[in-house]
Amino acid sequence: MSDIKLRIKNNAALMERTLEHYFSLNDDKYPVLFEAMRYGVLDGGKRVRPFLTLEFCRLWGGSDEAVLPFAVAIECIHSYSLVHDDLPCMDNDTLRRGKPTNHVKYGEANALLCGDALLTYAFEVASSNRLVSSENTVKAINLLAAMSGPMGMVGGQQIDLLSEGKSIDMATLKYLHARKTGCLIRCAALLGCLASGDLCNEEQYKAADSYASCIGLAFQIIDDILDRIGDQEIFGKPIGSDEEQNKTTFLTFMSVEEAYEEARKLTEKAKSAICNYPSSGILCEFADYLLSRNK
Repeated sequence: MSDIKLRIKNNAALMERTLEHYFSLNDDKYPVLFEAMRYGVLDGGKRVRPFLTLEFCRLWGGSDEAVLPFAVAIECIHSYSLVHDDLPCMDNDTLRRGKPTNHVKYGEANALLCGDALLTYAFEVASSNRLVSSENTVKAINLLAAMSGPMGMVGGQQIDLLSEGKSIDMATLKYLHARKTGCLIRCAALLGCLASGDLCNEEQYKAADSYASCIGLAFQIIDDILDRIGDQEIFGKPIGSDEEQNKTTFLTFMSVEEAYEEARKLTEKAKSAICNYPSSGILCEFADYLLSRNK
């Protein structure tokens, strides 16, 4: 196993244990809610965002103990977005991570509540972080809200819905995905910086943001490619859903080969933003790993 694959595996295992701790919720009055929340967040996914949160904190010399609540928070928000995105009123998907989607398993109303609960629980977890200064915890909460809200991920989702069945230009497509996909990836990296406290200066914070912005767009391009030519069993969700919903994607404007080349250029730009910092190798390898992923 390569170094990066081992690091991803170890970080995912750490996150799984941590999530298990935070989701050991139990109340006989509403067991379906907690079961749906656990189903939505545990046992699956690439854990891309918490990986970035952990590794950017480590890059500047911060501790895992300080960053883990923020890593849990970003994964809660990401998971809520998937639960809601899969609903019949949105993308109407029946598979996620190779399993029935939340609304298929628990019903639409319970899936809606599950997403609501995951979103709000993210802020409870983040605000309870006692190993980060009050100032940086407030910054982290503000960042989570801004990046996941109307000017961030939700805004991107709105543009995506309004664009269905319409022809949009490349600038609009990039703007859409910079918010729908890119904002949470940027947020994940920057939360790691905030968790490291004074060990991360303004220049390093900007470098992390630049890296994350580039891999966020590259990530979406690869997603578009996999939706066209991926293996459904490996990809874990239906192939061809973008075309069925008449969505504009990067493959509307370019061939698969051209799209890969664009993603490669973005990956190189991401690496150049941080490669001069000691111990940045693992994040550079991670960018390459995301470029070559098949799920």
